[in-house]
Amino acid sequence: MLLLLHGALGDQTQFAPLRPLLATEGRAPESHSAHVQTLDFTGHGARALADASFSVDQFTRDVNDWLAQHPNEPVDLFGFSMGGYVALLTAAAHPHRIRSVFTLGTKLVWSPEVAAEAGKQLDPAQMRAKVPRYADALAARHHATGWERVLSGTHEALHALGDSPLLTRDMLGTIACPVRLALGDRDGTVDITEVRDAMRVLPRGEYEVLPGTPHPFERVPLNRLAWSLTQFRASVAPLARG
Repeated sequence: MLLLLHGALGDQTQFAPLRPLLATEGRAPESHSAHVQTLDFTGHGARALADASFSVDQFTRDVNDWLAQHPNEPVDLFGFSMGGYVALLTAAAHPHRIRSVFTLGTKLVWSPEVAAEAGKQLDPAQMRAKVPRYADALAARHHATGWERVLSGTHEALHALGDSPLLTRDMLGTIACPVRLALGDRDGTVDITEVRDAMRVLPRGEYEVLPGTPHPFERVPLNRLAWSLTQFRASVAPLARG
């Protein structure tokens, strides 16, 4: 089974065009939804924030809860941007459940300075003034919590990550499953150096540069991404039980 994890400000509906491209060869179309699954992180999309915290810790708990609901399935994780960070944290915590991890455009090195720079893009008033169509899209997407609360919550989560990164080099070194770190050649958010450095720490790590690919998921060439992800998963051996 493949679980797709969205990025900051995203939700599971972004993967609707990708899901049918990820069916394994010979799999009946009606089983696509069972084979490739998605979820909304707390506070995103149709999932209300309620009394939960808006944090990477909470998003990782969301995946843990999903795993508990699918106890007999070996799982491959695909994570876009922040979703890739959550995927790697999950793989470190659940080595016997996660068969592989594929990330795209995931920022792996965090500091207060990095978080402050990322936070500059999360002001609702400026976003409404400069990119009103994007603000409208966020408002439609995050109808359960409200797009402005999602922006402020993301700002808080990134600053917490900058002050205390959850994914350390030591933790990366404990992830035993195969991991492919993918980065678009036109991604201005993530530096190739941090991807290469993380790949060298991972016991079974590799990286891939996707051509003609910027950071926003809506501009990712999905056929190219689907090919890479399918090829990677096909190369991974079945998860050993023990």
